[in-house]
Amino acid sequence: MEQTLIVIKPDGVERNLVGAILSRFEKREFAIFKMKMFKFTKGQAEEFYLPHQEKHFFSSLVQFIISGPVVAVILEGSTAVEVVRKMIGATKSHEAVPGTIRGDFGLGLQDNVIHASDSKESFERESKIIF
Repeated sequence: MEQTLIVIKPDGVERNLVGAILSRFEKREFAIFKMKMFKFTKGQAEEFYLPHQEKHFFSSLVQFIISGPVVAVILEGSTAVEVVRKMIGATKSHEAVPGTIRGDFGLGLQDNVIHASDSKESFERESKIIF
């Protein structure tokens, strides 16, 4: 079994999409290993998005993720990182295909309702920040 992290972003929480999103993973037989609702501090958000620190959108990314509560979940299942990334869809919501989480619920680039670790290494780093 492999683990991965998802974070339902402030727009997803505000739009009451937590249950709809989690049910998709449960239907694919992923188990919820850990889950919590919290609000990122600015320091946590900067550490979480550290790989993007030198990019022009870093500041707006941090501001968005600290703008409201999020739901963080460690999912467990077979090839979790790869399958979850496919299920969430492209980062830019307008490029995400229908049937993916971002394709069905995302509204834009930052307000794309969900984050998912893109590798086992990212999962290890990101989950330590949150849990």
